Amino acid sequence: MPRRTATMLASTLMLIALLCAGVFLPVPYSEMSPGPTVNTLGEHDGEPVLQIAGHKTYPTDGHLNMTTVRVTSADYRMNLVEAVYGWLAHDNKVVPHDTLYPDGKTEQQSTQENAEEFSQSQESAKVAALKQLGVPVQSWVIVSTVIKGTPAQGKLHAGDVIKAVDGTAVKEPADVAKLVTKHKPGQDVVFTVVPAKEQAAAVKAHKTATRTQNITITTTQSEDTGAKRAIVGISAGTDHTFPFTIDIKLADVGGPSAGLMFALGIYDKLTPGSLTGGKFVAGTGTIDDDGKVGPIGGVEMKTVGARSKGAQYFLTPADNCAAAASDTPSGLTLVKVNTIGDAIGALKDISSGKTADLPKCTTKG
Repeated sequence: MPRRTATMLASTLMLIALLCAGVFLPVPYSEMSPGPTVNTLGEHDGEPVLQIAGHKTYPTDGHLNMTTVRVTSADYRMNLVEAVYGWLAHDNKVVPHDTLYPDGKTEQQSTQENAEEFSQSQESAKVAALKQLGVPVQSWVIVSTVIKGTPAQGKLHAGDVIKAVDGTAVKEPADVAKLVTKHKPGQDVVFTVVPAKEQAAAVKAHKTATRTQNITITTTQSEDTGAKRAIVGISAGTDHTFPFTIDIKLADVGGPSAGLMFALGIYDKLTPGSLTGGKFVAGTGTIDDDGKVGPIGGVEMKTVGARSKGAQYFLTPADNCAAAASDTPSGLTLVKVNTIGDAIGALKDISSGKTADLPKCTTKG
């Protein structure tokens, strides 16, 4: 066999071997890419995304699109070829697997966590929108989840209202952890609660639940590396009673990042006129009960997804501005927002054409 032919054959075989190795060699990375966008003012799967009953609503037009990011699942392992392709693709991002799924989080755990965050974001969006309108909302701290195998199991239940810990009134979820961690592991802590069933019955009857129970729980030590915190094994959250019905009908979406756009959609439907002036506005951002907008992950993919659907403006959490501005899709204006009030003000400027006054994102923030 001529040397040249042998060399080409050897090179070809080596290339095939490398490609095979790349296909079958798993690497510890995951991929993020632009996901679907949904107009919170419109319909999804044949029904309105926002459904409001018991209060006057107004016609809307334009778009207030929430945006999403697709990610490879927790159980999926990319191979070397996929990782290299992802690194080279402009609109995708390859990141260490542990960035998306820390501490070996499984797909089931991730899905449950995303669902809980999505549910909480909907509640906060409703509260933030109604507060902006001056509509009173009743709120209280509840047990969100009880971790299996911890001291709280069988004593506290999801939906229990936490009135006090060791006799100190609880006003927000963070108060619970602060009061519990004042103890050393192995010490008792006393929760004053309204059982979930009694609270639900009181809400249904439009009454205030008054009967409380004192429940004593012996704390245990947190399993966090290097930590010796006392815990009981619950997470605390907030529940609310609204003066009328607001339902958000959107499945197959997780995480907290749609909060801002849900809140704006609710606000628009409950106020006369069009908040967008018919413009196509998209955005992202968490929101808390007081209307503060928080940062999210994957903003670069969300701007790409929004622009590909026709968005002209993108409401961007202030803490995400620098990352978003580093690679802004052509034709998309990034608008910096810190609160729901900022976002509403920006939308009014967009609607009236006063876009020169918009607080725009830059690579410095």
